[in-house]
Amino acid sequence: METGQPSRTAYSAARYRAAHQVIDGGAIFADPLAVRIVGEPPDTDEVPGRRGQRLFIAARARFAEDALAAAFERGTRQAVVLGAGLDTFAYRNPYPGLEVVEVDHPDTQAWKRRRLHDARIEVPATLTYVPVDFEKESLRDRLAARAGAFFVWLGVVPYLSRTGFDETLAFVAGTDRAEVVFDYAMPTASMSSERRTALEARAARAARVGEPWRSSFQPEEIAGLLNEHGFGEVEDLGPAELAERYFGRPGVPKDTPGGHVLRARKI
Repeated sequence: METGQPSRTAYSAARYRAAHQVIDGGAIFADPLAVRIVGEPPDTDEVPGRRGQRLFIAARARFAEDALAAAFERGTRQAVVLGAGLDTFAYRNPYPGLEVVEVDHPDTQAWKRRRLHDARIEVPATLTYVPVDFEKESLRDRLAARAGAFFVWLGVVPYLSRTGFDETLAFVAGTDRAEVVFDYAMPTASMSSERRTALEARAARAARVGEPWRSSFQPEEIAGLLNEHGFGEVEDLGPAELAERYFGRPGVPKDTPGGHVLRARKI
């Protein structure tokens, strides 16, 4: 991020969520506030690369909110959105008694609050804002997570240094009975030349706006890290599982590399 400026990638993700409502009718993930908070008509050009990213962003949001719904039924009463960007869950929270905490960079958080004001989206009493720079500040110093908290950590991990990732995961793991959903990227070296070229082009665009990709993982590496931190229940969806569950495309090879979204719970 550029100092004093909101996250450009957070804005891009919000535009993809808004475009999903317009182009796909919210078929995977319905968000009635997505278009309003963006503040301008979303890009509806059906460019193949954009379509894939749009559907992935819709699927990861759906996965996270389905998991949160299940956690609420088990007794979770606090949801912590790490790197909230323009996420709208807190403003359409349907669960009585569920406290939501949004954690984000101070500049991005201030920008979001201006967007909410301009869009006339009410800030509920159940929401708390916590400004944190993940690379410079410790969550332990800023956030008091409750036992059984559910952490939503989407669209953040690829942009963190390994130190930033490790410290944030350790904080989540240090919360009693914590549950977390996050997405991660696989190394481009594991992909076909065509896919690698497309992803490297996206990474270059992110770097140009001051938000370079810094972290990538193989699924077995992530599984090992979660095991070390005491997460006993892990559900990791890669391209094949996402295609079958959300896109109606069974038969994608299980070892297809690409973006993953996972849920991990301490039990």
